Amino acid sequence: MTRNLAKSASPTVEVIVDGDSYTIKTSSTLKNSEIKFKLGEEFEEDRADGKKVQTSVTKEGDNKLVQVQKGDKPVTIVREFSEEGLTVTATVNGVTSVRFYKRQ
Repeated sequence: MTRNLAKSASPTVEVIVDGDSYTIKTSSTLKNSEIKFKLGEEFEEDRADGKKVQTSVTKEGDNKLVQVQKGDKPVTIVREFSEEGLTVTATVNGVTSVRFYKRQ
């Protein structure tokens, strides 16, 4: 049942830039999350699986944020922005998932 709910969720992603501070908010009917950071500065994050990890985010070019979570399972999340929307590619233990968020 939970798997079907997850498939039907339509999350919304909001990226807020305030000077050198960034906030990424992800909202859905199932769960909300938010991370706040400055580029290149490590911070503690509560990962979706409940683990606390050390995370840093860097910017590549004008349209890509690369997030690296250090922990028992290192995770890399690449957010690439385009006119059409946001492509999020997450990689952990050699497994990659890709999700596209259409711009509203």
